[in-house]
Amino acid sequence: MSLQLVEPTIPSRQFHTTATPTLFDLGLSENPFPPLPSVLAAVTTALTQTNRYPEFLPEELPRVIADHLGVSPDNVVVGAGATGVAMQVMRALDGGELLTSTPTFDGYPIMGAQAGMTLVPVPLDRAGNQDLTAMRRSVNRRTSLVVLCRPHNPTGTVLDIAAVGSFLAAIPRRVPVLLDEAYVEFLAPTDRLDIRTLLHRYPNLLILRTFSKAYGLAGLRIGYCVGRGKLIERIRHQQLPFGIPTTSVAAVRAAYAAPTELHDRVDTINREREILRMSLRACGIDVPRSHANFLYLPGPGVATALRRAGIKAKAYPDGSARIAVGDPAAGRAVHTALANLR
Repeated sequence: MSLQLVEPTIPSRQFHTTATPTLFDLGLSENPFPPLPSVLAAVTTALTQTNRYPEFLPEELPRVIADHLGVSPDNVVVGAGATGVAMQVMRALDGGELLTSTPTFDGYPIMGAQAGMTLVPVPLDRAGNQDLTAMRRSVNRRTSLVVLCRPHNPTGTVLDIAAVGSFLAAIPRRVPVLLDEAYVEFLAPTDRLDIRTLLHRYPNLLILRTFSKAYGLAGLRIGYCVGRGKLIERIRHQQLPFGIPTTSVAAVRAAYAAPTELHDRVDTINREREILRMSLRACGIDVPRSHANFLYLPGPGVATALRRAGIKAKAYPDGSARIAVGDPAAGRAVHTALANLR
């Protein structure tokens, strides 16, 4: 399999203006399901207290997350989704170069520019993987932050566990490495990293996660970062006062208390993803195996065909697209739109 990927130039929820009515919005890799009933009930109850301010600086939510992960609350910083926490990370650094793969999550180039950082994009290899050798060679004295995504956005590929360890060992300790695990819950248990061991071994490592994807809480904007020592302290100093609503704490507590329901939803999304992937491959579209709640559909012509069918997708200049998965009806519509493309 050979993937030729190009970074999108203008990130946008609506990738093209069209008169075609929108039947399915698959552009933001959202969870197609509403919050779990127990989570919705907890948030509804918490809303009765929204006449009161939340904590000036969050203590309860970091403690809840830390208890779940088996780390110290001092190791956890929370914010407005993974995007908000990533912005805190960048603002804690003093400019310099931001080293990422390309394409990657749209937010990194945007936030890097806002934080006064110079983007250093490293192309993916031909299989759609982050090129760790090229990224390692691109680190220099001006590098302020390295970003890895696992699973990768937009291809859904996953870096080998041993390769991640080798990469971290080769990066100077003065250079922070942000490991974006926004889609970690969609990974098989055998593909997941032992973050406590990695954090102990690499003090420059930061783990970034979110409740927007598997947990289906994108609208509540809950993300967090796990790290150690002075590095995580610098990030905590960027914390916005009164920035974490009490509804976020209630939602996370309830979500953690419903592991079986979460597991069932993740299984459903993964199953629908594979059904759609195999049906599209049978049509001649070389869809790479994904480990997230989206599929990357190589172009040319894919984005246009989806748009004409009333399906919003994340479009790329070469005609490729990325679509959220999990909704069977949306999957059937995608298949119908692309069945005769090749």
